[in-house]
Amino acid sequence: MKADVGQQKSLLELAELDAELGRIEHRGKNLAEQQRLEEVQARHREANDGLAALQIAIEDLDAQIAKFETEIDGVRQREDRDRKLMAGGTVDAKQLTELQHELQTLERRQSSLEDSQLEVMERREELQRDQEQALAKIDELEGELAAAQTARDEARTGLEQQRHQGLSRRDELVAALDAELVAMYERQRARGGAGAGALQGRRCGACRLEIDKGELARISAAADDEVLRCPECGAILLRVKGTGA
Repeated sequence: MKADVGQQKSLLELAELDAELGRIEHRGKNLAEQQRLEEVQARHREANDGLAALQIAIEDLDAQIAKFETEIDGVRQREDRDRKLMAGGTVDAKQLTELQHELQTLERRQSSLEDSQLEVMERREELQRDQEQALAKIDELEGELAAAQTARDEARTGLEQQRHQGLSRRDELVAALDAELVAMYERQRARGGAGAGALQGRRCGACRLEIDKGELARISAAADDEVLRCPECGAILLRVKGTGA
């Protein structure tokens, strides 16, 4: 098969463009901005989970405080009742002694309950401070999240613009190329790797392997419009001036 130098130059541009489109696709799948966004999203989820755990812990402590308050109130009511009985003068000496003993027991019980309630309330205050810090951290992370999302979206938009421009230029190149040459190029690409590459010294620009001297001599002796293939990878080997040929 033959193809004039102009066609070979256009095919080389097509191969380079396809390589760039491949790099754009790879960057799109491995965006640093996407990785940064996912990192911030993970930290944001973790912070929200921590906040939810704190809220549950605070609610549990509130329930404990309420229970202590109920128990303390019950003790106080019994104390009030005993004091009224003692002040009423309607109890005998034995009952009076029993009431005095019960009051002492109730006072100790009340003191113990109040101490326990105070400990729980102090713990609640600590958790509430942790909750305030967690809320501030979440606010900070939400700012980071918004910035990371914007950066990711801008990076995607930039790559999409590059891809669109590349595809438009590709359509132009393919339309100007010989259909048989394009078909050969596409068949080679379908096998994996580049469909074409420039001869760069002794190396194929598609597979980067050195060509042995015998094959290189055959290539050098071929007419300029002869379409050659790399003996190593099978890609179309283009001898275009300015590419190291």
